[in-house]
Parts: sequence; structure tokens; C-alpha cells
Amino acid sequence: MKQSHHHHRWQRTLILCLLSLSVVAPVLFLSRRLQLLTHDGRSDFLDDLSTVKHRTDLLKSNAIEQENSEELEEPKQVVYKEDDVDSTLGDDSENNNDSEESRIEGSRNNFLEKNVSELDDDETQDQEAQQKGVASTDETQDQEAQQKGLSSTDGDQNIQTHSQRKTDQNIKMKAKQSGLTVNQHRQVSRHQSRRVTNQTVMEIKDQIIRARAYLGFLPPSSNSHLVKELRLGIREMERAVGEATKGSDLSRSALQKMRHMGASLSKASRAFPDCAAMASKLRAMNHNAEEQVRSQQHEVTHLVHLAARTTPKGLHCLSMQLTADYFALRPEDRRLPNENKIHDPKLYHYAVFSDNILACGVVVNSTMSNSKEQEKLVFHIVTNSLNFPAISMWFILNPPGKAAIHIQNIDNFEWLSKYNTFKKQSSNDPRYTSELNYLRFYLPDIFPTLNKILLFDHDVVVQQDLSTLWNINMNGKVIAGVGTCQEGETSFRRMDMLINFSDPYIAERFDVNACTWAFGMNLFDLQQWRRHNLTGVYHKYLQRGSKKPLFNAGSLPLGWLTFYNKIMVLDRRWHILGLGYDSGIDKNKIEQAAVVHYDGIRKPWMDIGLGRYKSYWSNFMKYDHPILRRCNIQA
Repeated sequence: MKQSHHHHRWQRTLILCLLSLSVVAPVLFLSRRLQLLTHDGRSDFLDDLSTVKHRTDLLKSNAIEQENSEELEEPKQVVYKEDDVDSTLGDDSENNNDSEESRIEGSRNNFLEKNVSELDDDETQDQEAQQKGVASTDETQDQEAQQKGLSSTDGDQNIQTHSQRKTDQNIKMKAKQSGLTVNQHRQVSRHQSRRVTNQTVMEIKDQIIRARAYLGFLPPSSNSHLVKELRLGIREMERAVGEATKGSDLSRSALQKMRHMGASLSKASRAFPDCAAMASKLRAMNHNAEEQVRSQQHEVTHLVHLAARTTPKGLHCLSMQLTADYFALRPEDRRLPNENKIHDPKLYHYAVFSDNILACGVVVNSTMSNSKEQEKLVFHIVTNSLNFPAISMWFILNPPGKAAIHIQNIDNFEWLSKYNTFKKQSSNDPRYTSELNYLRFYLPDIFPTLNKILLFDHDVVVQQDLSTLWNINMNGKVIAGVGTCQEGETSFRRMDMLINFSDPYIAERFDVNACTWAFGMNLFDLQQWRRHNLTGVYHKYLQRGSKKPLFNAGSLPLGWLTFYNKIMVLDRRWHILGLGYDSGIDKNKIEQAAVVHYDGIRKPWMDIGLGRYKSYWSNFMKYDHPILRRCNIQA
């Protein structure tokens, strides 16, 4: 019994010794390995491991490359530095000429391809470094690595930590030299990388231009291998770049095609080494391109002016519908409200001379909406016989509330026929030859019972109450308006821009430096007008201008001559110009102005109108009106 018990004791002891040996032996082996890594072999081992950075990405990229082309190799994942590229190009320049250009093209293409993916990698590494709280000294990171142990997973983390530490050390050294913080230096580096990457599209377009230039050296019938290669490369590059504007929009295949094109251009440069001929060809191509641009610009200008003189289809439909509805009414139903106020000189009288239904509607609606005393407003609209029924019907359907409205037909002005002045204009543009455009010089005859009147062009929008304008002291002046003599403004005008000061008659009577002004919103003192007989002055200059060229076509130069020294200049906030041609007007100035003016050819009711300004006009037009829907008129 004792022997059996003694035998079992020795078995347990043997088993425990074997178990102890199996536990202690790996520990001793692992400790020896750690000692080797910590001392002599540590740096070499980590350097070897640092080369496997982004191993998974490399395998994935290489797989893509093999699918697309077996001849191309994946570029090494190296952070780009301008100094490195410069030194690489400098070393390559020492080799033979045949391989020099190919290597430079390949180096540049590798960099462009690599830069697309490295932008995101850099940002990811920065975020990981901030989250892990990378230590600033090597000793602290060594202690952390020993505490975590070197399992297979921990080994990968230490590799990334070691690589990140090297990157941070380089960034800190450069930041210290440049006087920037580490974060600022990283931001600058990322900005430079993006800027270089965004130049990839320009590089591709550059290659296309160079390829076309090389093709220009060859006769059209040439069918050599190089010609085919260049033509194929041009087609592929144009398809690859598409509408891209930055490098991140390009696919990897586009970068591969860029490398192929670089190789083709290297062959072409060796085939055509004459730089002088190349420069001459490029100058010729540049000249042809400029000629094409000028031709296109002339065509665009012609089409825009043609569109400005053409009545939109919707407006034509509206005019026809309203005219038919007007003549379907009984004569007693055609009367407008508040007609008893139209001759009262104590009220605020506004005049518009127009043949545009929508434009007249917006002028009336915007003035009414911003007026504090609507019952004192009287609107006078003068149009031609063709549009008189349509405009009358519009305001029968849309009466201006408490205000009065008076619509007149220019053909009913029997006194106007004695002047016979409208046919003396030399321009073919209906904007300058229209009778309605020159009625402004006959205001005392059109409104004989009134003392003051405010004249609007039909392309304006009123944004504020104008009652204070009626109480200003004009100091004996005839007309009040905003000046256009401030240099630097888009509305700036000089007298000699529209008036011929080389003529002695003009030069003796007018100062070329006199301040100019604008039509569009003008207050007229009709009593002073009659006192100075300015309608007669207008006829005098008009007759002289018909005999020799004294001024340009249009009513504005005649207005400068007729009302010379009789203008009271208003503050610019009363009336802002340029919404029909200038797309760069400050939004704050527009919103602070009492009246905005769409002078120019891009009117807000037309498709060619400037989109950023259309809302100021369309806010006062009810596009849900049934008759507007019937004619498909939309904002």
C-alpha cells in the first residue's frame, strides 16, 4: 500500500515538472527574442517592418493594375516632396537622352496617380495620431510597446506607431524651421498636395494640346504608327477628362492613359526636336483659337441683341388674349376706377410710357405695395394703338386699389403730328426709334394741368415709399435724377461718350467734364420746363443732329443737351442702375435702393435676363393669374 502511494507521488511530481517546463521554456525563448529586439537588432527589425506599410492597399492596387494592363507597375507609396522630385529629375538628367524624357514622364505620372489616394491617407493618419496621443519621445513609446507585448496584432500597431513617429518628427522639424505649429504645418502640406492634385486636369489638357501640335507637323495623309498612337491618345484623354475640374474627379484609368500619352509625347519630341518650329506651330494654334473665340463672341452678342428686340411668345399670347377680351366688353364696362383724380395737381402723379403689359403691371404693383398713401397715387400709362386694348384690359382685371389709373393712346395726340420728329433717328434699333422713347420731351403737352410728374422707365421696380421725393426743393431746376459721373462705377458715363465734342458747336456750349445723369426715375418740374421752353430746345438740337453727327442714337444724349445745367443730382440710394447688364452689383446696395433699374438688354421678363436679379421683379407679378397660366408665362 505504501509502495503504491509512493509510486503515485512520483508520477504527480513528474507531471508537474513537465508542465512547468512547457510553461517556462516559451517564456525564456520569448524573453531572449525581446532582448535581441531591444538591443542590437531592434532598429534593423523595425526598419524592415516599416516597408510593409499599407500592404493591403498595395495588394489591392496591384490587382487593379493587372486587370487593366500587365505592362504597368504600381508606384511606390511614398509621401511626395518637391525637393525629392527636383533631385530625382536632376539625377535623371545625367543619363542618356533616349531614356531621360521617358523617366521624367513616368516619374511625373506616378506622382499624379499616387497623389489622388495619398490625400485621404494623410488625413486618416493625422486623425489616428490625434486619437492615440502619440508621445513626443522615443523612450515613452518603447515603454508602451513593451507593456502591450509583441503579439501579431500588437506588432502591426507598433509598426504604425513607429511610422507615425517618424512622420511626426519630420513634421515637427520642418514646422520648427518655418516657425509654424505642427497642425498649421500639416494644413499647409495638405493644401499644397490638393493644389498639385487639382493641376492633374490641367496636365491632361496640356498633353492634348501638345499632341495636337505634333500632329500639325505631319501631312494630313500621314498614317504612321506615331500618328495613330497620338490620335488614339487624344480621343482617350478627352473621354477620360470629360467635365472634370480637379484631380479627385478622375479615375485610375485616366491616370494610366496619362502615362501612356506621356510616353507617346516622348516619342514625338524625339521625332520632332525642332523647338523653333514647335513654338511657331503653337503660336499659330493660339492665333486660330483667339479668332474662333472672337467669332463666337460676335455671334453671341448678335443673338442676345436679337433676342432683346424680339417679343417673347408668352407676351404675344397675353396681348392677343387681353385684346380679344377687351373688345368683348361693352363700352361702359371699359371704364377704369377713380378717373376723377387724374387731373388733380395735388396728388402724386407717376407716368410710364410702354408697350409691355407685364412691365407696366410690375411698376404699378411695386409702387402701390410700398406706398404709405395709396389714395394719393395717380398712374398715367401712355402706349400705342396696338397695345392700348390689352393694357386697358389688364388693369380692368387688376385694378390698383385706391389709386387712380389713366391709360392714353399716343395716336390720339393730335398736337404731336405737327412736330414730325420721330423719323429723324438714324438707328435701326426699335429701342431708339420708338415714339414712346421720345415722348419724355413732351411732358408739358401730355399733362397740361399738372405741375410735377415723376417719370418711370418701364423696366424699374419700386422698393420704398417715394412720397418724400415729392417734397424736395428743386431750387429752380427742371429735372431731378441720380448722377452717373462717379468713376469706377459700372454706370459711369462721360459727356464725350455719347456726344461729339470734336464739333465746335458742341465744344463751345458744353463742358465735357460736366456731371452726367440717368433716365429711369426722374422728377420733373413742369412749371420750370414751360418757363424755359425746353421742348423747343430739344427740337433745336434734334434738327442740328439730323444734319451732322453731334450725338449717338437714343434719348439720353439729347436729354443731356436739353437739360444741361438744369439737373438736380439725387442721392444714389434713390435709384440704382445696371441690373440689365452688370452681374456684380452688391446685393446690399440693391436692397437699400428705393428704385432698381434693369437698364440694358437683359430684361427680367425675358429668358436672357440675369437670374440673380429676377426675383426683385417677379415678386410683384402674380404668376398664378389664370390668363398668365393660359399663356404659359412663368417666373
